[in-house]
Amino acid sequence: SSTGVIGWRLPAKELAEDVVPRAIEALQSDSAYSAAEAIMTTDRYPKLRSKTLSNGVRIVGVAKGAGMIEPNMATMLGYLMTDAKIKRDSLQAMLTEACNKSFNSISIDGDESTSDTVVAIASGLKDLDSEDEFKEALFEVCEGLSADLVRNGEGTGHVIRVNISNFPGSEYDARRMGRHLVNSPLVKCAISGNDPNTGRIAGAIGSFMGKFFPTESVDKMSLTLGGRTIFNNGQFVLEGDAVEKELSGHMADAQLGEHDDFPKHQKFVEIGVDFGGEGSNVIVLGSDLTKEYVNVNADYRS
Repeated sequence: SSTGVIGWRLPAKELAEDVVPRAIEALQSDSAYSAAEAIMTTDRYPKLRSKTLSNGVRIVGVAKGAGMIEPNMATMLGYLMTDAKIKRDSLQAMLTEACNKSFNSISIDGDESTSDTVVAIASGLKDLDSEDEFKEALFEVCEGLSADLVRNGEGTGHVIRVNISNFPGSEYDARRMGRHLVNSPLVKCAISGNDPNTGRIAGAIGSFMGKFFPTESVDKMSLTLGGRTIFNNGQFVLEGDAVEKELSGHMADAQLGEHDDFPKHQKFVEIGVDFGGEGSNVIVLGSDLTKEYVNVNADYRS
């Protein structure tokens, strides 16, 4: 598995004769950090997550990816390793579900690629006491890595977390709506500038619903930004300069440095979308749009 410039052939001879032998010589069991570091491209820092179960079974995951991140997965690589003894079919089913809730629920720039991989491997060295505990831990590792990918996105200054409740459709379509929202250039730019332009959020949701769910009512829909209600009962709830400053402050508090080697926090710009009634519940992560993203991709091959 690999990522890179689309259309360019891999240097197979150099890989086989030079890189692979050196990789074999460098094999060790002390830490997965060097592996997380070695697969970086435009990533600013390595991404590594682990979880130890109550009986000592471990799950360790590493991932890379910083741009062209849009489900299904796109330009990202993820490798999950465990010493658990678990049936292949069970592990595959858990991984598929975990990917849908994590790597398939993120977007950095709305672009897909030809190359992506998520693999889970199990050595079978330790018995597994509880598959439920293992599944929960696998989900935690995958969700942590997926958030790290967005946080490490090319030029990312804010990570957006959209919590969608009671969507009148499937989880798949709810994720589509969430990605439509975080992929809106107007929403991205507003968040980049800590500008609580709430109409852009409502507009992005309305455009999706109008195109794909035109017969569904949004009369009961409510929106929140940073935990504060901004839209309810078919109208905006805006209460003057104090609220404007509060919402802008929420965004500023979640801001990251576009050039940071490591993230200084793991905060999100929190957007809540509740359609009322009953339906699907999902969480989608996205990033803002900054000048640094443009700089990275304008000079990608130079």
